[in-house]
Amino acid sequence: MPAMQIDLFNAAAAGMPAQPRQFVDTGAGESMLPGAGLPQDRHARIAARRSFVALKQRFMAAADALEGLRHAWLRHQLRQVQEPGDLWLLRGAVFAALGLDDPSSQRLRLELQAVLDQMFPDQGELQPLPRLGMRGGQTVAL
Repeated sequence: MPAMQIDLFNAAAAGMPAQPRQFVDTGAGESMLPGAGLPQDRHARIAARRSFVALKQRFMAAADALEGLRHAWLRHQLRQVQEPGDLWLLRGAVFAALGLDDPSSQRLRLELQAVLDQMFPDQGELQPLPRLGMRGGQTVAL
């Protein structure tokens, strides 16, 4: 009989429980993470996840309207996003790819901007983006 089986057999025969060692003292009556798992924490995490999913779906809908190799790269990057901050970093590429000349692109830009404003509310640190338009074939601030 291998040594490990003999030790477990001897422990069971001696009336000692054969359970794994506990490396954390759980007898103090205090949780390792105070407040973790409370219903309000769980609800907050669920609400944050739903907001992120809604934002990502808006970005994906905007990217689905685009064509070309660069846009395929952008769609791939959006699919890989796991956190809201990553979407925030990709917003410039998405807005640049949408352009200004097509009414559907303008609508998508406005929808994205509205969702971004909800997810990342301005706290006085950022200035609003200037309105852009086309003059003489060039993009200019209005």
